[in-house]
Amino acid sequence: MSRIGKQPISVPAGVTVTVKDNLVTVKGPKGELVQQVNPEMNVEVSEGQVEVKRPSDSKEHRSQHGLYRSLINNMVEGVSQGFVKKMELVGVGYRATNQGQLLELTLGYSHPIHLELPTEIKVEAVTDRKSNPIITLESADKQLLGQVCAKIRSLRKPEPYKGKGIKFVGEQIRRKAGKSAKV
Repeated sequence: MSRIGKQPISVPAGVTVTVKDNLVTVKGPKGELVQQVNPEMNVEVSEGQVEVKRPSDSKEHRSQHGLYRSLINNMVEGVSQGFVKKMELVGVGYRATNQGQLLELTLGYSHPIHLELPTEIKVEAVTDRKSNPIITLESADKQLLGQVCAKIRSLRKPEPYKGKGIKFVGEQIRRKAGKSAKV
């Protein structure tokens, strides 16, 4: 049995969950999210809890049971608290600035990179003296936030020799020894 799928989702105060025609809608103080659910799965909302039930023990139903429970749980958590990811630019001359939803990155290429971020994501780029620039991304949608972070990171992945690139704050980069000189 799915251990994740069996757990009920507790709905905090100020958050409403509605299910209509296999569409789960979650509204809260941070926004509104909608998720399509397999029509075979049964989503029940009752007095502050949401439960996902599956019709059989087939492999497909077992896998979807935990998946939809996790997706709905992330939606509830997102509209109540939100998700935050912080990224750090490590490298000489690497800079980040933002004006509204436009993020401008200087990553050692011949030109700056301009990224137009979705309106669901709040972005803030902070550059302090003698520290690496930090980009803070905030959103209610965990999936969209992860996708945008992956796109930003792909522009200059951390390299293993000097550790230069875009990494998450607190992430450990596996380092390699460079060339050893012949004696």
